[in-house]
Amino acid sequence: MYDFAPKGGTPKPELYGELAEAAQALVAGEPDPVANMSNLAALLWQYLPDLNWSGFYRNVEGELVLGPFIGKPACIRIPFGQGVCGTAAQSGETQVVPDVHAFPGHIACDAASRSELVVPVLREGKVIAVIDLDSPLPGRFDAEDAAGIERFAAAVAEAI
Repeated sequence: MYDFAPKGGTPKPELYGELAEAAQALVAGEPDPVANMSNLAALLWQYLPDLNWSGFYRNVEGELVLGPFIGKPACIRIPFGQGVCGTAAQSGETQVVPDVHAFPGHIACDAASRSELVVPVLREGKVIAVIDLDSPLPGRFDAEDAAGIERFAAAVAEAI
């Protein structure tokens, strides 16, 4: 069994560094991407405060398809270019959305979500998935969160 316990009050950059290391240890030696995404979604859910959804959408033939997650049931398929996740997948760029209601074309899977962070997972320069984090708090995510989840995504890209 893998155990990880960051200290309370850890600065964000340090916390995300520890999460990336924990993620690598968690997926080490496991070849199944679904099992790995499941544990990674749980890791983020457990150690990042104020989330109401944590999970993955996978790139399946140019469309995002729901992967392992924790939270309320979610949209199953999202076309590239639609919503926050589809925008991140199409552009290959992280999306930090302080107010999802102000995002043009936002797809509301959970009405309680107020802010969102979506980070593309890249392998050989191609988007293979996105990590999607939602919060019931407006403005929950910032540049430090984005950089931290980008680091996390890079650390696990080969395992998913």
